[in-house]
Amino acid sequence: MPNSFNEPHFVPQIDIVHQCSQQDPSSFRLSGQVQEPLSELCILVRELLAAQDRQNELLEELIAQTGQHQRRKTFELALWKRANPELSEFCRRAAVKLERVQTDLLSTITEEIDTNSDSMLESEYCLNEFVDRFGMKFVQLNALLQALSQLGNAPDVRLHRGNDNNTTKKPVNEKN
Repeated sequence: MPNSFNEPHFVPQIDIVHQCSQQDPSSFRLSGQVQEPLSELCILVRELLAAQDRQNELLEELIAQTGQHQRRKTFELALWKRANPELSEFCRRAAVKLERVQTDLLSTITEEIDTNSDSMLESEYCLNEFVDRFGMKFVQLNALLQALSQLGNAPDVRLHRGNDNNTTKKPVNEKN
């Protein structure tokens, strides 16, 4: 893996442009009508490579921003856990219990689908009734479970002293 984001590490570089420009057009022994499309092809390949380089730069920027956002989120969760250690443990235990509730709900939903799938295909009323009965409940349960899991499993934060005697906070992942 490259050390720098400036090095394209996932796209091999092909020097087609250099090869096209270095060849002697007379070595092709082709008429002027064929040489002209070849030079146009070289121009198009150059443009294609320039566009691909720009795409790679944009992808690298996107990767860097996504990583930065994830690190910030992890750090904020770690700070919250440090400020609320008991609540964090309660969230973790609640998430484990809520997972069992979610499993039971999924079992009920799949049984309902297995039993009434033909009716749901034939009748929009049956399908709407099914969605009304389970849809919001499932979405909200997933949202609650996700929030409790994140808060209950936040990484730990320890205070580190730097050389300049300023206290800096860094997240430290610990496996319990």
